[in-house]
Amino acid sequence: MYKYENKGKWRRAGIWLLVLLFLLAVISGVLYYLLTKYKVQTVYVEGNLHYSSEEIEEIVMDGPLGDNSLYLSMKYKDKGIDDIPFVATMDVEVLSPDTIRIKVYEKTLAGYIEYLGQFMYFDKEGMVVESSNVRTVGTPEITGLTFDFVVVGQALPVQNADIFSNILTLTQILSKYSLSANRIFFNAQGEMTLFFGDVKVAFGTSQLLDEKVMRLQNILPDLEGKKGTLRMENFSEDTKITTFEPDSEQ
Repeated sequence: MYKYENKGKWRRAGIWLLVLLFLLAVISGVLYYLLTKYKVQTVYVEGNLHYSSEEIEEIVMDGPLGDNSLYLSMKYKDKGIDDIPFVATMDVEVLSPDTIRIKVYEKTLAGYIEYLGQFMYFDKEGMVVESSNVRTVGTPEITGLTFDFVVVGQALPVQNADIFSNILTLTQILSKYSLSANRIFFNAQGEMTLFFGDVKVAFGTSQLLDEKVMRLQNILPDLEGKKGTLRMENFSEDTKITTFEPDSEQ
């Protein structure tokens, strides 16, 4: 009787062991399928300027299962990615088991100033949103502003806060006409001078900005390789006067 019961126990244990091994094999097969079928091979990144596409991929696809589209779809379902410098949010869209699209929505930057060896980026209200040692393509350096201190998260302490909306308006109009100034200088009267390589463009006040930039778009190609100042202070709807003054060394 004892031997019979002992054999029965071993038989039942063997059956359970086979069931367990079968379940482990099924689970392993499912995991292998999910890891291979949903392995990300193609990534599209849109809207990024400050970060490269490779840097965005590293941020989004971080972790052991970061290259699995099924995992990413669950991780970022109804949830964006924030708390990243220069980025307002990022959304991840799974296009197919092996393809995802990352949409980057960067913070709206009006310009930056250099302060204590750092580039301090500010928005249209003059709020300093980021401090970095990296220049962002398409964001101009702003000079001529006077202030005693700079604090991230606070507005630049300048006398005329309206200047920031003018800066953003100007940079947006430049972008509209596919132009990007290296630097924008403001004098004490709020008059602007734009720098495009060796060419300075004296814009004067913020009047007729769209018309000035549209005219500038047509003029700049003819000034390639030259050094001097393009004067547009007297530009008006009636006269549209522009003159170029070469540097004396030319």
